[in-house]
Amino acid sequence: MMQPENTRWKHFNSIECLRHGVFDAIVKSANEAIKQRGQFSIVLAGGNTPRTVYRLLRDLDTDWSKWHIYHGDERCLPIDHEDRNSLMAEQVWLRYVNIPASQVHDIPAELGSVAGAKAYAETLHVAPTFDMVLLGLGEDGHTASLFPNHEVDNSADAVPVFNAPKPPADRITISQNRLNNTREVIFIVSGAGKQEAVDHWRSGTAIPATLIAPSCGVDVYCFGVAV
Repeated sequence: MMQPENTRWKHFNSIECLRHGVFDAIVKSANEAIKQRGQFSIVLAGGNTPRTVYRLLRDLDTDWSKWHIYHGDERCLPIDHEDRNSLMAEQVWLRYVNIPASQVHDIPAELGSVAGAKAYAETLHVAPTFDMVLLGLGEDGHTASLFPNHEVDNSADAVPVFNAPKPPADRITISQNRLNNTREVIFIVSGAGKQEAVDHWRSGTAIPATLIAPSCGVDVYCFGVAV
């Protein structure tokens, strides 16, 4: 489990400040990665707060040809379903910028959890160490589609999820081990409903979010919860 000294808690005074804090961190990471390694790979989170961050990114002045986009998890729904994380990112950000289509790596969850996970694992197997992973935190402590009381499957870089406690029951998630293969992690946490999960995390109680423990540590950006 993540050691406390490797978890950096950052509290923001407004949701707008949090959004701009995440935006600034992404820009900094992208600039450094492109300068040092010639490309920037980021894993996206779903949810309303990330949505507004992605909306800010579409006005960024950057070399989009160097960006590679991945998703932390996806619901097994039709490709055009409004609850797909990939559709949200496309609608608010990606359609407005010139990232090559071959560098936008959506999870093919429309294939079903088993076939889709196998296909995405093959994509991730040849992908480099991520530069940044964005994650959310559920009220139950879940992150990506790693849920409490579910067996953690690290058999591949992407794995199927069955019987998820939130609909739809079938999902695909990047595995714990692959999410930990990154240079930077930001958890985006907003809303009083997340307080219990945050309290468990800070007290050292194991929740799914604490499975994400890369050597670089994690930054938790918070608004609306006491830290």
